[in-house]
Amino acid sequence: MPLYGPAVHAFSRPSPRLSRRSLLALAATAPLTAAPLAATPAAAASDVVVGGARLVADGVQVNGGGALPKKLTARAWLLADQDSGEVLASYRAHLRVAPASTLKMLFADTLLDRFERTERYLVTDADLAGIPSGSSLVGVEAGITYTVEQLWQGVFLRSGNDAVQVLARMNGGVAKTVAEMQARAVDLQALDTHVVSPDGYDHDGQLSSAYDLALFARHGLRDADFRAYCGTRAARFPAGGGKTLRIENTDRLLSGTYGVTPYPGMIGVKNGFTSNAGNTFTGAATRAGRTLVVTVLHPKSGHNAVYEETAALLDWGFAQGSSARAVGTLVEALSEGGTRAGGSSAGKAPRAGAEASSAGDGGGADGWGALGGAAGAVALLAGGAYTLRRRRRRSGEVPPAS
Repeated sequence: MPLYGPAVHAFSRPSPRLSRRSLLALAATAPLTAAPLAATPAAAASDVVVGGARLVADGVQVNGGGALPKKLTARAWLLADQDSGEVLASYRAHLRVAPASTLKMLFADTLLDRFERTERYLVTDADLAGIPSGSSLVGVEAGITYTVEQLWQGVFLRSGNDAVQVLARMNGGVAKTVAEMQARAVDLQALDTHVVSPDGYDHDGQLSSAYDLALFARHGLRDADFRAYCGTRAARFPAGGGKTLRIENTDRLLSGTYGVTPYPGMIGVKNGFTSNAGNTFTGAATRAGRTLVVTVLHPKSGHNAVYEETAALLDWGFAQGSSARAVGTLVEALSEGGTRAGGSSAGKAPRAGAEASSAGDGGGADGWGALGGAAGAVALLAGGAYTLRRRRRRSGEVPPAS
């Protein structure tokens, strides 16, 4: 059994019933579990790469600007501009790896608008059943009533899988939530992502990429609630008997814990760790009116390396100004006017990235796994469903619980 740090674990008992819509959404995931093709030096001419062909080319991709930071050891990383979507530099952006709890960004982006922040929910033993021993928990207890705001603080600040499970059950169950997350990923054109559980647990086939995680962060940060939750440094959480306990954000570049210096202008987003995924992190920071988004996946050394390499890439990006030119782009959601990668021409369907080898060096970064035609049909379904319940744009911030 793998070892887990803050922000991992999933649910062992999915709900037994799926709606017709959920089954159709889940159909999109099947092709993503196919064995990847052999790695190639670069995408074939007939392949359509979401975000641009350079994002699967060999080695570090950069165009202009000064020398990149030394000692970047991550298996994959990506740096992009939040507003324009321009990818300023990347390495194995579409390599499919275990995401750990960075996948909670997709969970939040999918469910945040389902419940009002002030809505109250009495947690039962059934709501907490099936959470594996060793999960990262915020301390949700049966018999206590929580507000939705408090549950989301448990997700964002402490990466609590107990809070994730309660919210998933409020949404109709884990299986329904997984199906909706997969549909949202398809709509966002995050085709490297295969969702197995809502929280990022190390299940076989649970995969994402530096590119997709940046898509989730970029889209989520456009929502005021998402932005406020991920930027909350500390809050009070119910502890029973009318008492509360202080919880702090596990994003060390935000909270400045465990020897990490807080990064100036840091606004979130989400960290994770499992023994399979290693340390994973997607972060965003603002300086002089510009916001950059970075994903760093599985550095080779040090429990703080993921934060150190994130900070180094942010420093580089802010220092370059306009001298670093785009090597790709973060695409827009189909339901929000985004253009489908490759268009509708025959033989031009976009493909998911290659799955990383288990050897630890990510050797298959530039190959492509097959993506079946079902994804296109499900994308249309997901886009339509997503448009019908398009998120409400909020203008208020979420204050810490008291």
